[in-house]
Amino acid sequence: MAHLGLIGGIGPAATIVYYQRLTDLARRAGIHIDMTIVHADVQALIQNNLADNRAAQAKIYARHVEDLKAAGATHAAITSLGGHFCFDETVPLSSLPLISGVTPLDDHFAAQGIGKIGLLGTEVVMRTKLYGQLSKTQAVAPNEDLVELGRVYRDMAVIGRCSDTDRQHFFAAGREMVEKQGAEAVVLAGTDLNLAFDDHDPGYRVIDALDVHVEVLFDLARSNREEPS
Repeated sequence: MAHLGLIGGIGPAATIVYYQRLTDLARRAGIHIDMTIVHADVQALIQNNLADNRAAQAKIYARHVEDLKAAGATHAAITSLGGHFCFDETVPLSSLPLISGVTPLDDHFAAQGIGKIGLLGTEVVMRTKLYGQLSKTQAVAPNEDLVELGRVYRDMAVIGRCSDTDRQHFFAAGREMVEKQGAEAVVLAGTDLNLAFDDHDPGYRVIDALDVHVEVLFDLARSNREEPS
């Protein structure tokens, strides 16, 4: 049986969405999935991300994975694409298999026939074009101050809500990539961007990377499912 272990809290809104979407999929499929969430420190993640201190954050993740394993989890996932900046450093320290939220994206975009995508997320995600892990799809970032745009995203993630001003900032950044850089879709490569985009139409195609990760996690749980009694 697969028991999903989620490293949450980075930020809280993203954690809630992971939980909601996984349980919604399970309800619609009429199955039970096992899931445990551990709460991480978003401020420690922010500090390590900005300093590119991968080793320190990987050690933190490894401790959380140990807690998840003790709770019965068989697989672990980081509920933040920005938090994947030290994924490779965490893998050898992790006592459970880590399910990446970045790896499935390239195949997903290719399957959708998308040749160029625009990225919204943390400064590091945008600057590195999703950690340089896209080989089948060209990625572009907004032509503006990525440090400032990343700060706006980070502040939104920490407080767990999006103001109308910040929402329009994100919408405009996405529109620029579509209209000026030829992006065929804008990818929400920050797992808190649902706060800005859910139930709103920015006027261009949007793909939520969180949904792709959730589908991978759900498929793992479903392949080892236990029918409810």
